[in-house]
Amino acid sequence: MNAKAFLFAVFFPAMVFAQGYAGLGGEAEGYRPVTRPAALAFPRDHGPHPGFRIEWWYLTANLSDADGKDFGIQWTLFRIPLSPAPEAPGWQSNQIWMGHAALTDADEHRYSETFARGGIGTAGVQLAPFRAWIDDWRMAALPGPDDALAEIALTAGGEGFAYDLHASASLPPVPQGEEGYSLKTPGGAASYYYSQPFYAVEGSLELDGRRIAVTGQAWLDREWSSQPLRPDNAGWDWFSLHLATGEKVMAYRFRKTDGSASLAGTWIDAGGRPSPLGDAEIAITERARSTVAGRAIPTAWHVEIPSRGFAVDTEPLNPQSWMGTTFAYWEGPIRFGGSHNGRGYLEMTGYE
Repeated sequence: MNAKAFLFAVFFPAMVFAQGYAGLGGEAEGYRPVTRPAALAFPRDHGPHPGFRIEWWYLTANLSDADGKDFGIQWTLFRIPLSPAPEAPGWQSNQIWMGHAALTDADEHRYSETFARGGIGTAGVQLAPFRAWIDDWRMAALPGPDDALAEIALTAGGEGFAYDLHASASLPPVPQGEEGYSLKTPGGAASYYYSQPFYAVEGSLELDGRRIAVTGQAWLDREWSSQPLRPDNAGWDWFSLHLATGEKVMAYRFRKTDGSASLAGTWIDAGGRPSPLGDAEIAITERARSTVAGRAIPTAWHVEIPSRGFAVDTEPLNPQSWMGTTFAYWEGPIRFGGSHNGRGYLEMTGYE
């Protein structure tokens, strides 16, 4: 554990290490509740949401070079307050910021984690003009579009890798769940959640000093909550899928400690119109496991949405896409085929 991670572990409340993955099922007394209706508004909701216990700006991209070699990148910024009190200025800030970056190909998965204290300029999110940053990692709006996240520049890096990308969205953001209110499990665990799955990407990667020009697709998730899990939620398996037809699919299952699970998702047509999917409309079953970081993890899946004639098998670009961060998880690019073809991303938590 590096020095920043050590300080984070010391000062973050102990309850975060219990009650569901990363403590997200713990009680959230004093924080703002997630209630209906979501009443999303842009560009306002691209910015931070004080009073909620967890928030993230989360982008993944499936990329290829001129020779057709596949890559995946991840850029994530988490805002995690230490208390529900209003943020104080300077070193009195109660905001912790955590950044994750990764670059994956078929041979290697490289990642980096960094932490910063709020209030002193080393990390944060500002709305006008939009900029999210931690240290020298940036997600920043480019001038021009009305929507602050319609066109962005993205930079990050770690040991032996970096990326510098430009992403441009062809359609507006898409609300998830009930017009942005996303019920995770029966019992009220929920978040406010929207996505921007229509980014076209171009730019460059750097691997061990070698620069590689790439193009591809990206998916941004924005989510904030005070209790997105229940205490008996063990983790989740989340898919973001770019179909070759231009449609998009988000699907997840939230696993419980008793072995049961709740499922939900969204079918997004090529024009950006979402159709929420309930538990009975989705089937997600594992097909094969891989030994990853000393544990058996399901890295090949079957995803089915019968009402859409959708039945695909997914395969990871690199089964060893383990994020050995403070709260460890699996995150990496996937391909899928069957009734539909395409690429996407898979995130799996709670397999410690």
